[in-house]
Amino acid sequence: MSRLLSWFGRGASRRPWVVIASFVVSLFLLGAVAGAVGAGFSNKVNLGDTDSQAATDLLTKRFPAAAGDSALVVFHDDQASVLTDSAQSGAIHTALEKIKTLPNVEDVSPLVVAPEGKTAFVNVSYDKPASELSEENLTELQNAVKPIAEDGIEVSMRGAVVDRWRTRDMPVGEVLGLLAAIVLVALLFRSIAATIVTVVSALIALALGNSVLAVVSGFIDIPSVAPTIAIMLGLGVGIDYALFLVARFRKRLRAGDSVKEAVVNANMTTGTAVLTAGAIVVISILGLYVTGIEVISRMGLATAIVVATAAIASVTLTPAMLRVIGTRVLPKRERKLLKAGATTVDEPAEGKALGRITRGVARRPWVYAASATVALLLLASPTLQLQLGQPDDSNRPAGDTMKIAYDRVSDAFGVGYNGPLIVAVDLADASNPEGTLATLSADIADTKDVASVSPARLNDAKDAAILTVVPDSAPQSTQTSELVKTLRDRTIPDALGSSGAVAHVGGLTATYDDLASKVGSTLGALVATVILLSLILLFFAFRSVWLPVVSAVMNLLSILAAYGVVTLAFQTPWGAQFFGVNEQPVVSFVPMLMFAILFGLSMDYNVFLISAVREMRENGLSAKEAVIQGIQRTSTLITVAGAIMTTVFIGFTFTSETEVKMIGLGLAVAVIIDVTIVRLVLTPSAVSYTHLRAHETPEH
Repeated sequence: MSRLLSWFGRGASRRPWVVIASFVVSLFLLGAVAGAVGAGFSNKVNLGDTDSQAATDLLTKRFPAAAGDSALVVFHDDQASVLTDSAQSGAIHTALEKIKTLPNVEDVSPLVVAPEGKTAFVNVSYDKPASELSEENLTELQNAVKPIAEDGIEVSMRGAVVDRWRTRDMPVGEVLGLLAAIVLVALLFRSIAATIVTVVSALIALALGNSVLAVVSGFIDIPSVAPTIAIMLGLGVGIDYALFLVARFRKRLRAGDSVKEAVVNANMTTGTAVLTAGAIVVISILGLYVTGIEVISRMGLATAIVVATAAIASVTLTPAMLRVIGTRVLPKRERKLLKAGATTVDEPAEGKALGRITRGVARRPWVYAASATVALLLLASPTLQLQLGQPDDSNRPAGDTMKIAYDRVSDAFGVGYNGPLIVAVDLADASNPEGTLATLSADIADTKDVASVSPARLNDAKDAAILTVVPDSAPQSTQTSELVKTLRDRTIPDALGSSGAVAHVGGLTATYDDLASKVGSTLGALVATVILLSLILLFFAFRSVWLPVVSAVMNLLSILAAYGVVTLAFQTPWGAQFFGVNEQPVVSFVPMLMFAILFGLSMDYNVFLISAVREMRENGLSAKEAVIQGIQRTSTLITVAGAIMTTVFIGFTFTSETEVKMIGLGLAVAVIIDVTIVRLVLTPSAVSYTHLRAHETPEH
């Protein structure tokens, strides 16, 4: 790998503008290709052999009119008479007639008015899934009901179509996180040029990665939340990878290398660590494919594409930019010394305080290791109460149209109306379809925790039917999950008996329940696969058996601690209050995605630290002294890199997208643990006790 990176470095040194131009041209070309292949992101959830997927497949095949997504439009007025009059002959009636004529609208349900007359709703069904519609569909719906709002009646909306195409808030948190990262880079390097190279190369890599992702989305379904997660991680690792390479380039200049030599040497040494770290992250994330859950696997694919692009750009684009910028990456004082004829420049002293801490840990490794482990296990303990699910719209920010609609429906009709279950019935082999449907409807209505059951709706061929079941409880409630289980395990089998009919429970609520079940059943396989692949890669990278094992254990501890913090933040009253969120279950795919990302990400700083330690060992230092010197040498760089990653991740916690908020918090916590407890306590403790050398292969 070193030879290849050396070749990349020499190529960037000889023709830097060609390399830079190739990235710019690639951006334009990929943008054109993305437009040509119909790039776009999807909200579809395919869960394979689950009951909810069987319901979806049956509806798609036999009842296509009911297979599309919908938008729930809610009307509210504090004066009941005004709403009632409008519903009968005024603006609402006119708007509903207009909605029926809109493109892709399959059906508009009758207006349902609450007993007190202050709230009403209609369900607008479309002939396609939300991902196959466009923003124009939602805009036309909003325009149709605009006259009602102008008459003083409150109009709010929710549903898959609204969620997919509504206008998102400005990414204020993400922008602030990026600005904070830029400030940290500037403070570290004390050079505008070095800051520009680091940030611009990372942003170009991020743009290129997302362009590749857009092209891929034209051929396979990529979940709509995936680009946000990919941007979050791609931005963090992109800045970090460029940061390490720029820092090494500056070090080589100070040591007396020419600009060309510094580019080659930096790419050959730090570039190897960058690609190793990037490969571990990519492999860990692609490990999601062992779960067999398509929506999660493709989130992983999207993230892996952006991370891989960031790593490749750091060893190709960044060296080219460094060749162009040259010695301007150094502070002004150091540039003056070189111009005055100095052959070398002294390295700034750093890491003395951390060196003292590390020496103290090395003297009592067991005491510090045990204390740190206990602390991490305490942080991880709330994970025992982890509840997987899908937070409903009650958790959205105040004023959000989807939350307003949710609250109005809950207050007027009951929370269950916000998450109805769909029972899809296959009547193709039923001996008595009418009698079977009547029995099934009656038995479901008599089931505990069922608020109501709609009349059966048959397709044109009379070989399939739909029953809409309204629970007594909220979509995210464990009570609703138990109802789904009861319907599948007892009510439906008992009602259908030997009738020949087959029924499946579907709808978003049941789908997310099935997703949580699949996550729980496949998480073990993911953990084992990711750990094994990472151990193999690290073994070949460091020619050591002990180091990969110790790194894996430390990573698991930091990941469990991150799980614990996320559980505290979202599932306990005081945690939710502290973080300004509602109590809610953790989104089912978040722990799985967090594990895949964090296991790879946690290796990053270990790779850079251990690379420095091994260099010290090769210079003849003992294992303990190599660790101390390695931590001192990388102290400022890793601390700033960790701070940058943390600020980027925290910036994403300000979003209204719950799953992104959870992942951002978890990643930020894990990075903080990595650059403090793991780097300063667990790593020196482990290496000091085992003396590293005894566990390495003979060639080292």
